[in-house]
Amino acid sequence: MVLKIFFPKCCNTADSGLLVGRWIPGQDSAVVLAVIHYPFIPGQVKKYLSQMRSQSQVDLTVLGSWSMPKDGQEGMESFLKDLSTIFPHARWLQLGRESGKRAFTCRVVQKNGKPPADQEGDEKDKIIFIHYDQRKVMLSQLHPVQEKGTEEESTELRMVFHTVAQSEPLFFLDMYDQGPLKLTHWQSEGREASIIVELVKQASFPVCVILTWLVSLWQWLGSFRMLHVWPVQFISSKLSTCVQTGYRTEHFQTVFSTKKATTHMEFMRKANMFVSFLVDIALGLLLISWLYRENRISQLANTLVPVADHVAKELQELLEWLMGVPAGLKMNRALDQVLGRFFLYHIHLWISYIRLMSPFIEMILWYVGLSACLGLTFALSVLSDIVALLTFHIYCFYVYGARLYYLKIYGLSSLWRLFRGKKWNVLRQRVDSCSYDLDQLFIGTLLFTILLFLLPTTALYYLVFTLLRLVVVMFQGLIHLSVDFINSFPLFVMGLRLCRPYRVAEGVKFRVLSEEPGTPLHLMMEINPLKFSSVLQCYRTPTYSCYPRDSWVALCKKLFVGELIYPWRHKSTKTD
Repeated sequence: MVLKIFFPKCCNTADSGLLVGRWIPGQDSAVVLAVIHYPFIPGQVKKYLSQMRSQSQVDLTVLGSWSMPKDGQEGMESFLKDLSTIFPHARWLQLGRESGKRAFTCRVVQKNGKPPADQEGDEKDKIIFIHYDQRKVMLSQLHPVQEKGTEEESTELRMVFHTVAQSEPLFFLDMYDQGPLKLTHWQSEGREASIIVELVKQASFPVCVILTWLVSLWQWLGSFRMLHVWPVQFISSKLSTCVQTGYRTEHFQTVFSTKKATTHMEFMRKANMFVSFLVDIALGLLLISWLYRENRISQLANTLVPVADHVAKELQELLEWLMGVPAGLKMNRALDQVLGRFFLYHIHLWISYIRLMSPFIEMILWYVGLSACLGLTFALSVLSDIVALLTFHIYCFYVYGARLYYLKIYGLSSLWRLFRGKKWNVLRQRVDSCSYDLDQLFIGTLLFTILLFLLPTTALYYLVFTLLRLVVVMFQGLIHLSVDFINSFPLFVMGLRLCRPYRVAEGVKFRVLSEEPGTPLHLMMEINPLKFSSVLQCYRTPTYSCYPRDSWVALCKKLFVGELIYPWRHKSTKTD
């Protein structure tokens, strides 16, 4: 079998000493984690390894010796070789590197102190050195540590990543610390971290407890029975602001939970939520600074009323055009005049309502603008609700036209079945045969003729108001897409993918470093970062979709038969 030795790059130039690591159980492989420098006391080394085993739960041991010759250390190699009698071992690795050469020399000594029988001939061809970046393997979470009780296939590469990830306590000892031992390995921040960072870590727990209590109090207030009465619940489900409030409440409950994230995916999700919340607040504050500067609130209020009057005037001209001969079409004049006057009356009511509210619009906008301090998503949600209120008359026009058109289509389809001797069986939900008498056929023919000749007038009104309604729905859909983009875009993970791509890895690749004759093969293990599309798919925060409830085919069918198209709703859709 081929002996594979995973060797950290940071130890390539380490001083002579002992190799600390682990033999992979069930595999002919060894993972080197650190090099203990000479001079050292064997008893202190054993005590230190025992302490590291209890902290990391990794079976750390002395794998062998590492020789890096320097001036004045001519007998170092023989001294390190004699240490194999002190530390218990099944195989003792004697690694060395000559100055100016890239390849290592390797010798494997069995427990009895003798090399294998075939070592003298072709032992060098049976050893492969795999160099790895200890920091990247440590932080990549490519094969994260599994919880207790979970079963997963233990491969060689997985166990290597687990060994490095679990050996984090070993990396806290810095090589410049004043201690009995000096080691070479990846140097973490350890005790040398910033004081501000340590204070933030200590203060995060009580802050999270207080914020979790506030979120629980808010949820308790929202659970009152009075708020779940049908009218209140129906209105709150239609308002984007209420939906966004519930969505942020769920985010706060997850982010400020005192329970530590157990998996790498859960940690990334929480970090994405927290970063998106901070970005949302920052964008909201920028919007506030823009709105309340140079009296822009008054400018918006002075612009809003003329725009509403202009829209009402355009609708009035459109209705007057429909009441004539639109595009040369011959309409039913009586029905045309009734529908036109009915809709004109609603427009006059809407203009009166706007004129009545015009003195208070500036004050309303001033207080509504303060909602941006809760985030840009709240401001956009309020904007969507304002658009819905300002275009409520268009929605009413669409509802009237759609209901009238639907009744006529439904009546024509029923009468068409009457001509063919069919009827709709309500109990069985199917079309059955039926025999009609002469009077029923006469009345049916009369009604069918009336509805058929009145259909073009109704269909024209329905088509015009449906197009107006779709324009409003598309504008609200763009707002909802912006809100969902801010809420669900994995900003934290995308930042890691750009700055530290090894933190979001999907695999490894090997590159040949040295393949000199007479020396072991040297490979470099590199981590492949996750693709950007995969990052969006894996780490996207679960959010509320603002897309239409049905497919485009079903939407076209609803338009044809005249069923009501409600505003694009928010509905919960989980994204793994």
